[in-house]
This record gives sequence, structure tokens and C-alpha cells, in this order.
Amino acid sequence: MTNTIKSLAFKASSNPKAQSALKALTEKYADHISNKPDVIIALGGDGFMLETLHAQIMNPTPVFGMNRGSVGFLMNDYAVDGLIQRLNTSEKAIIRPLRMQGQTVSGQSFDELAINEVSLLRQTHQAAKIRISIDDTVRMKELIADGVLVATPTGSTAYNLSAHGSIIPLDAQVLALTPISAFRPRRWRGALLGHKNSIRFDIIDSETRTVSAVADNREIRDVQYVEIRESKSKELYLLFDAGHTLSERIAIEQFSS
Repeated sequence: MTNTIKSLAFKASSNPKAQSALKALTEKYADHISNKPDVIIALGGDGFMLETLHAQIMNPTPVFGMNRGSVGFLMNDYAVDGLIQRLNTSEKAIIRPLRMQGQTVSGQSFDELAINEVSLLRQTHQAAKIRISIDDTVRMKELIADGVLVATPTGSTAYNLSAHGSIIPLDAQVLALTPISAFRPRRWRGALLGHKNSIRFDIIDSETRTVSAVADNREIRDVQYVEIRESKSKELYLLFDAGHTLSERIAIEQFSS
């Protein structure tokens, strides 16, 4: 794919590596910097990439990340030279976030978007008890666990993978429903759901077995119920070096040891 990239904006996390990269890149590409960029260059790790994408949800501009953090799964390799050429030959990944809506024990409503996953987590020493419904049908009357999460394909290699959830190809139109340290049913490993499914979690004994809901890094405490579905109106765009797309990275992850 050939693009025509003329204007850039640079954003960097606060860590020293990212700040040093920001200085070098803004000096080299000063003539391309614009308040209305064709592409945003994000310098940091995966956490900073999620922050950058969340900031673009209302006005999505393609984001090209360069790894100046730790893991960098969503990032490209860092280099100062040849950036415009890399952007012009880059490949686009379309990301559709999850919409998390629900209500707390006190009756407060909430509505958040998640790019990687929505996770429900116990707040105390007691395990959470959660009823799971898919498209208004109860599929599990009671999950006893540390929690449960729903991951997008993009997020399937993050928290979902560490909880032994399935890695999902980017174009699979599937969501991962994964328990976190399940006690009962002990051998339940989760499920794969269609991207159009609506998922509801009702917290059993919600005032004593308190649970928080987290959309990426946005936490709501003491939730009573949570409903999750893929957003129909929001799309975000990531750019990757040719031959190193997000789909290829996810495929490689499935065969790594």
C-alpha cells in the first residue's frame, strides 16, 4: 500500500528514552509538523499507545508507534532516518473498541470504551461471583473466580493471553471471553464469541463481594452489572511497517514458545 504522508504530530511518554526520541525526531522533521497531521507518531510503549488511541477516539487520526518503552507489541521499531518513506509504505490496521456500560451498587451509570479488553476484578479477599449472559440468555449461572475479561483481537495477546485466553487473528471478528483464576467451574477455560454478541455480567452479592470493572486503564469500582459490546460507531487506525503488520505479529505469537 502506498500513502501520501505530508504532515506529522509527535507525542511521547514521559520516560527518558521517549523524550530523547521526541527531541531527535522533532528536530529532523520540523518542516512536517502540523496541528492537523496526517499521522500521529507515538513514542513510548504499549501503555502510551493505548493512551494515544483513546485520545483520538472522537477524531481518529492514524497512529504510527515507535517503541521507546518495554514490550512494544503495538509499536514499530525506532529509527530517526527514513520516517516519511516508512509511513508512505505502511499498512493500516483497523481497530474497533469495546463499549462498556453498566451501573454501580450506588446506582451510578458509566459508559467507557476499551481498545484491548474489559476486565472485571474482585476488590477484596473474597472471590467474585458473576452471572454471565450472552444476547440475553444466561450461559453461566455462577462463575466463582478472581474475575473475567472480554478481549478484542488487538488485546488478545495482552492480559487475555496471560490469563490463558485464546489469541485471535485481527480479521477473525471474534471476541475472547476468558476467566481469571476460575475456582468454579474449575476447568472452564472461557469461550470465543462473535463480535456482534452482547455480553452481560451480573455481580452476585455485589455489596459484599465487590467487583471493579476496568476498560483498558479506566476503572469503575463497586459495579452491580456490566454490559459489553463492540462499538458500532468508532474505528481507530494503527500504521505498521510493511511486512510487520499487527496481523502478522498476532500470527507469530500463536507459534511462539
